[in-house]
Amino acid sequence: MAIKITKKIKGYSVQKPEDKAKETQAAPATDLPLSDEMVERESASNIIQMHEKVERPEALVGATYKIKSPLVEHAMYVTINDIVLNPGTPHELRRPFEVFINSKNMDHFQWVVAITRIMSAVFRKGGDVTFLVDELKAVFDPRGGYFKAGGVYMPSIVAEIGSVIEEHLKFIGMIVDPELSDAQRALIAEKRAAYENKSKKKTDSNQLSGDLAGAGAEGASRADEAASEAGEAVSFPASASMCHKCNTKALVLMDGCQTCLNCGYSKCG
Repeated sequence: MAIKITKKIKGYSVQKPEDKAKETQAAPATDLPLSDEMVERESASNIIQMHEKVERPEALVGATYKIKSPLVEHAMYVTINDIVLNPGTPHELRRPFEVFINSKNMDHFQWVVAITRIMSAVFRKGGDVTFLVDELKAVFDPRGGYFKAGGVYMPSIVAEIGSVIEEHLKFIGMIVDPELSDAQRALIAEKRAAYENKSKKKTDSNQLSGDLAGAGAEGASRADEAASEAGEAVSFPASASMCHKCNTKALVLMDGCQTCLNCGYSKCG
C-alpha cells in the first residue's frame, strides 16, 4: 500500500532482518500475567453502559403496576421493561428500556401513546433518567387531584404515573430512598400509639356522656368506614390533614402541634 508523504523527511532508518527477529523474541513478554490494577482497568473498559446503540434483546424482564384513579372509569396498567447490562459480572446493572400503558379507556389514548414513546426514548438514551419522576409528579390536573389508597395525594393521573416510575426505579436501585433511622421509626410509632390512645379515651368518654355523644361517635365511625372504603385514609385517622412533606393525609394535632403520623414531620421540630 502506497503512503503519501506530506512533510519534509528529517531522517530515516532501514529495517534489517535481525530487527524483526528481536521483535518476535520480545513478543512473548506481553503474555505475562497482568496486575490487579491492569485487570480492573481492562474490565472497566469493557463495561456496557446504556446508550441508544444498545440493541433490544429478544426477552426483557419487567413489572406491571395498576393505577386506579377516581377521575377515570377504567384502571390503567403501566408496564416497565428493563434491560440487564453486563450480566454475570460485578458490574451487572438493571436499567429501564421501555414502558407501555394499557387501559380500556380510549379517551386519553393520544397522550398515553405520546408519553410512553417519549419515556422509552429517554430510557434508551441512557444517563440519569430519574428527572422524569420530578417532571411527571409536577403535573397538576385543573379539575383537582385525588387521594389514592393510603391517603397519598396525587395531583393528576400523570403524577401517579410518575409515582409508579419512581417506585420502579427504587426497585431496580436507580433511586435510593433515604430510610428512616430506628430512632425516627420509634418516635413515629410512639406518636401514633399516643394519638390512638387519646382518640380511644375521647370516644369512651363521649359514649358515657349520653345518647347525643353516642350518636356522634357512631357518625364518626361511619365516616371512618366510608373513608376506608374510598381508600382515602386506610391507616390514618379520617380527620387527618395532608402533610406537605410526604403528600400523605396523616397530619394530626398532637399537644398543640401538627405532627405527621407517616413521616414524622412536626412543625414544632
